[in-house]
Amino acid sequence: MLADSDDKFRMGGIFMADTRKLIGGHPVIGIRPVIDGRKGPLDVRGSLEEQTMGMAQRAKKLYEDNLRYADGTPVKVVISNTTIGRVRESALCAEQFKKEGVDITLTVTPCWCYGSETMDMDPTTIKGVWGLNATERPGAVYLASVLATHAQKGIPAFGMYGRDVQEADDDTIPEDVTEMLLRFGRAAVAAASLRGMSYLQIGSVTMGIGGSIMDQDFMESYLGMRVESVDEVEVLRRMEEGIYDKAEFERALKWTKENCKEAWDKNPEWIQKSREVKDKQWEFTVKMYIIIKDLMRGNAKLADEKVTAGGQKFEEEALGHNAIAGGFQGQRQWTDHWPNCDYPEAFLSTSFDYDGAREPYVLATENDCLNGLCMLFEKQLTGRAAMFSDVRTYWSGESVKRVTGYDIEGHAKDADGFLHLINSGASALDFSGVCKDADGNPTIKPWWELTEEDQKAMCQATEWPPADNGYFRGGGYSSRFLTKTEMPVTMVRLNLVKGLGPFLQIAEGWTVALPDEVTDTLWKRTDYTWPCTWFTPRVDHIPGSAFCTAYDVMRNWGANHGATVYGHIGADLITFASMLRIPVAMHNVPDEKIYRPAAWNAFGTKDKEGADYRACAAFGPLYKKYK
Repeated sequence: MLADSDDKFRMGGIFMADTRKLIGGHPVIGIRPVIDGRKGPLDVRGSLEEQTMGMAQRAKKLYEDNLRYADGTPVKVVISNTTIGRVRESALCAEQFKKEGVDITLTVTPCWCYGSETMDMDPTTIKGVWGLNATERPGAVYLASVLATHAQKGIPAFGMYGRDVQEADDDTIPEDVTEMLLRFGRAAVAAASLRGMSYLQIGSVTMGIGGSIMDQDFMESYLGMRVESVDEVEVLRRMEEGIYDKAEFERALKWTKENCKEAWDKNPEWIQKSREVKDKQWEFTVKMYIIIKDLMRGNAKLADEKVTAGGQKFEEEALGHNAIAGGFQGQRQWTDHWPNCDYPEAFLSTSFDYDGAREPYVLATENDCLNGLCMLFEKQLTGRAAMFSDVRTYWSGESVKRVTGYDIEGHAKDADGFLHLINSGASALDFSGVCKDADGNPTIKPWWELTEEDQKAMCQATEWPPADNGYFRGGGYSSRFLTKTEMPVTMVRLNLVKGLGPFLQIAEGWTVALPDEVTDTLWKRTDYTWPCTWFTPRVDHIPGSAFCTAYDVMRNWGANHGATVYGHIGADLITFASMLRIPVAMHNVPDEKIYRPAAWNAFGTKDKEGADYRACAAFGPLYKKYK
């Protein structure tokens, strides 16, 4: 499956099939073991040193064993050189953590400590505090005290406290505390990994779509990201001047011809492209793919005249834009004349390409940056590819019965229908749903778990029809697959509202497997040459709720697009959003799974959605004032 390539290396034990590297994006977790500072004749502090450091070591091991960055490498965790009992030791820890690149702190203690002296006072770090529930020393008292102090000073922190009392010499982490620690860690690593990175928009606004109207202030204030912009003509310039790796292009084209099956041409014969033109368009789209990769992450090989197709050194172009995500305008100025960007968009968001498994890049269709950011959030949290889709049609059970004669079943029946997720061939191939987990269940794997067999199966499940020349006059190719299996997934949308700011929507649910003849009948009512996924949300049947039925989800969805990822990760997304001060307006996550900073309780405990809005407004964006 893998093409011959020099672009292969290992990082932290993970095979990397792509040498294009981002700078940054590896936030460090710093653990702060705080302690009762009293010495005296009984040496209170000395009696607690071993226990306190033991908590820090257990937390470190939990994170290192369970958390990875999106590029697959294990999360880096450091511990303060000493326990922290007074303010000088807090300062020494802060100095150490600054040198070690710490963006996330976890304070741990089994005992009472001096809160304002031992707390993390850095307003830009993401903070958690674990207080041991044991009776020998009042760790819970310190936890409550320091969380109140955090709130009073306007620097919120997450609290971790177990339900059951532990013995003082218990060296385990209870299951409920483990869940809180890991949810905090996953979300914090994902949130902090965005800081300093770029979103690269190639082109600008697509067909008046609001999501592709870039708000740079939002990106900077809430995410700590920068926005880079290039005109689409830069892609053409690089093609014409040979600003790409010639050997990589030849390797990629050969692999594409062998693994990307061209399907039927739906266009009337009089408007179909000739065979010669179609072959040239394959070459064009493969070059687009390579060039966009280079634009996003740079490519050191472009500085070598022996490598480039243009036979020159392109040292400036070799740098790239350090983009952790991007978007391509495409329609209409580009696609009215040039082949569409479906192949680059699909494969850049997929977990592999001609060089094998590699971290998905995330390239948003139609430069819908708000949907692209949702794909990025999902990938950073899970290490899995995310799918870009139109949220196109709600099919009720009655409508399906009328059109096909089929009575829907299972989750779809419970929700009285499902939504059709479909877009113009730019969906990650992972959502063909053909991979299996260890128990034989359909899954979408973290990219570092992909086998060559998985990659072959995804290619075999996907075909590439020539583009609809009504939509895309310039031609090109669109990927086409059907998600045939039921899998747990989460669909997300980020929206901006004038006077309010950003808010997130989250819908956990499942892909829906329909009989082939039912799928064909429904699919042919729209574009039959595009990827097709049926999705149904988990509903509550409460009148007036946004999740009463699938229809209510469709009615309350904030835009025409959604980003979908494998698994029910809504709880992690809620925690993640609270770290960035982005309220969640609509979700179907069980209340007991909702985990936000302790200060959120001050804004109301009955209406958690309203409290989230009030807290996010009061504390404001993590990095600077918005608007």
